[in-house]
Amino acid sequence: MLNKVRSQKSGVRSENGKVKILFSIFYFLFSLTTNAQCAMCRAALAGDANVEKAQAVNDGIVFLMVVPYLLVALIGYFVYRMKKNKTK
Repeated sequence: MLNKVRSQKSGVRSENGKVKILFSIFYFLFSLTTNAQCAMCRAALAGDANVEKAQAVNDGIVFLMVVPYLLVALIGYFVYRMKKNKTK
């Protein structure tokens, strides 16, 4: 029985290793395409004539960055409050 459990665990370990390798390859391939996007944004906003446009893009990036953090903070606060009320 113990040997059967050990063999099942080693099978899981080999599966995890394969998944890690596939994820690493996937991550590497898609990280190459993100670098091209940054160059495109930089080229579109380059120059002194696009100061207003560049500021608008920066504001949009900040807005898109802040919203998920606020949502996670609100959910965390409500979970904390529920657990605190449950212990009372």
